[in-house]
Amino acid sequence: MLITDILSDGLFAAVAAIGFGAVSNPPLRAFPSIALLAAVGHAIRFCLMTYLGIDIATASLCASFAIGMGSLLLGKRILCPMTVLYIPALLPMVPGMYAYKTVFALIMFMQNLGKPEVLPEYIRDIFANGVVTCSVIFMLAVGATFPLFLFIKRAFSMTRRAKG
Repeated sequence: MLITDILSDGLFAAVAAIGFGAVSNPPLRAFPSIALLAAVGHAIRFCLMTYLGIDIATASLCASFAIGMGSLLLGKRILCPMTVLYIPALLPMVPGMYAYKTVFALIMFMQNLGKPEVLPEYIRDIFANGVVTCSVIFMLAVGATFPLFLFIKRAFSMTRRAKG
């Protein structure tokens, strides 16, 4: 059951990433790398959260760092910029349910301004879900771009063939 859960999580993330990637019209050679990065990254986050009990923001940071490193390595191999690979691979990890709950609580807050007894609950939901959403998205961005700063010369030369 353990391996099946991890593989199915990675498979669904890969399918979603291919869909997200298709929107930006990358070269066809990039799709296998996008799918692989999304599958590995999402599976890492799934394992960290499910089996090690790590919070979603920290797990997202680790997974996005893995995606960033993978995009650096795979981008060099297929002569494709890192961003073409890691952006679609990261999109399945955006915390949509937390963002939805934030907006829903905001709407409910606005609709119930005349009922002060329920407003603290909505404010709590807006704040809690909003903080999770923003922190996860921030961690995804930091983790994916950190390899760029670690290997800056390689990142800027990855779409050019080496001479010699």
